[in-house]
Amino acid sequence: MSLSTHVLDTAAGCPAKDLFVRLSRRAAHGFVPVAEGRTDGDGRIREWTPLGREWNPAEDPRPGTYRLVFDTGAYLGDEAFFPEVSVVFVIREAGEHHHVPLLLSPFAYSTYRGS
Repeated sequence: MSLSTHVLDTAAGCPAKDLFVRLSRRAAHGFVPVAEGRTDGDGRIREWTPLGREWNPAEDPRPGTYRLVFDTGAYLGDEAFFPEVSVVFVIREAGEHHHVPLLLSPFAYSTYRGS
């Protein structure tokens, strides 16, 4: 699949290990969950677990609007000011690699389109 993410804990200065992330695609009536995963020891999700028939790893991600929801509260615990981070982005070209990193601390986060 040509969609990856990477979560870095900027407060601790290390990758965010074992952080749950859900990927959804916008449909006519809102976002539909299509895949999920947990970050590995390097803070990356390299392979997603498909949910139902909405996601085909051989074809996706197809053009459309997507949302990554990071369960930052479970990772950061009581220190989390943002218990969930939602990043919505648009894929315009099928076949391109898309990388959406998250830089995380207890009181802030940022993201960008990576390579």
